[in-house]
Amino acid sequence: MRKSDITRKTNETEIAVSFSLDGKGQADINTGVPFMDHMLDLFIKHGQFDGRIHANGDTHIDDHHTTEDIGIVLGQAVLEALGDKKGLRRYGNAFVPMDDALAQVVIDCSNRPHLEFRGDIPNAKVGTFDTELVHEFLWKFALESRMNVHVIVHYGRNTHHIIEAVFKALARALDDATIIDPRVEGVPSTKGLLT
Repeated sequence: MRKSDITRKTNETEIAVSFSLDGKGQADINTGVPFMDHMLDLFIKHGQFDGRIHANGDTHIDDHHTTEDIGIVLGQAVLEALGDKKGLRRYGNAFVPMDDALAQVVIDCSNRPHLEFRGDIPNAKVGTFDTELVHEFLWKFALESRMNVHVIVHYGRNTHHIIEAVFKALARALDDATIIDPRVEGVPSTKGLLT
């Protein structure tokens, strides 16, 4: 089983993530940031991962540190669960519609961290959640998982729908990229390594 357990404790947050790439969509999420709870729950479900993501942070200030640190620890957990990357499909691509919104995420498990985010999130808040934190989460996730993550919001009007489509597409693309392909011998790179 490709799984990991990562914890991170700072003066601002305490994050604990248990993650399995080869799951059944079972999630146990409690971050203190209700909107992120919703996004992470559907990320686990739609990627067919298993995940326990618990966080305790300084949300009395705002949701920034908690959301950012979840991205850091979840990215680290994915990287550790990938192991030596032998037999990996490596690339993943997913389009996900959510009513008026259409999002696409393309991933390369390349060991070259990069986030490219194209598209607009029309409102600054969904409920009490600052929507600029979506980019912060994705950037830290891409950095710590050491992946290329390209996010394209093709269109959409409803902010909640746009963000939900992004998280579902992230899950589906990650699932696609991390499938073990029996045709692949060793790591999928002409360099002979993805580390």
